Amino acid sequence: MLLLGGLSTSACAGSSVQAVAVPLSQQVAVGDRYMGIRLLGVLRLPRVPVNGLPLRELSGLAWDEDAGLLYAVSDKGMLFHLRPVFSDDRLSDVQIVTAYPLRDSDGRPLRGAFIDAEGLAIIDGDNGVPNDSQLVISFEERVRIARYSPDGRWLGDEPLPAPLRDSSAYANPNLALESVTIDPQWGLLTGPEQPLRGEAPGYVPIYAQNGRHWLYPLHSAPASSLVAMEALPDGSLLTLERAFVSLTRPFVISLRRTRLPAEQTLLQVENVAVFDTSDGWLLDNFEGLTRHRDHRFFMVSDDNTNPLQSTLLVYFELLPLPGERPW
Repeated sequence: MLLLGGLSTSACAGSSVQAVAVPLSQQVAVGDRYMGIRLLGVLRLPRVPVNGLPLRELSGLAWDEDAGLLYAVSDKGMLFHLRPVFSDDRLSDVQIVTAYPLRDSDGRPLRGAFIDAEGLAIIDGDNGVPNDSQLVISFEERVRIARYSPDGRWLGDEPLPAPLRDSSAYANPNLALESVTIDPQWGLLTGPEQPLRGEAPGYVPIYAQNGRHWLYPLHSAPASSLVAMEALPDGSLLTLERAFVSLTRPFVISLRRTRLPAEQTLLQVENVAVFDTSDGWLLDNFEGLTRHRDHRFFMVSDDNTNPLQSTLLVYFELLPLPGERPW
């Protein structure tokens, strides 16, 4: 496989990126079970340009079953189409299909503070009708949620609940709407990375568009932040948290699971899998999460355009709870 140092300066749409299989742990190999998941592949993606757009800083994922595509958005306002390749049900490579800049209502590529795309969800991506999917993207800095076509065209803004509309309500502009998902019962859900100003430390609100909200307790790891969530067919919610304090402190990534009850309340959250660098896990800045098929998911890291970091694409199976029915 082609190593990062040997990449050419361009990449052709429709080609393999020749991703490199890497270990996340010396103790847990691909195929092994770890806590509530089974690891099914880890790839490091090279920083190749796609249609002139650099494949980097990926922060959100969405799977389009009808098109067989994995969409990824970047912090720089770019949208990538990727096609995962499997061998024996394990992730073995990724093909580049194409890439587009996200555009504003006038058709111009997003610029400045408007580019910071973070969360990604999909509408009509699994209805058996080709070419009708819409992407729902949440943004930081200029806080908003908007719908886009798969080729990056703006289709309209989504209304935000009143407490999330004012950018001054957030701890800082870079701790805003990192996650978004579409729940079968509650519709569009979103929430800030960290508690809003004046709220209790360690608890973030998850909001539905109608203003209904639940209080989500973050993982106990210092500085843990809610960076992605995925609504599941059984009505539960799979969440992704990242905890980073400094290079001298352990880095923790947490996959967790909860349910949103009818009443607005403090949620009960269970740990699915917790990865801690102090336990030997080789982690990066994981921010994107999406369900693939059945109990299988993708997770991606944001490399921050830092030469010391990587874009890692992880494929894993969420193991059923005891007595859980198939989805």
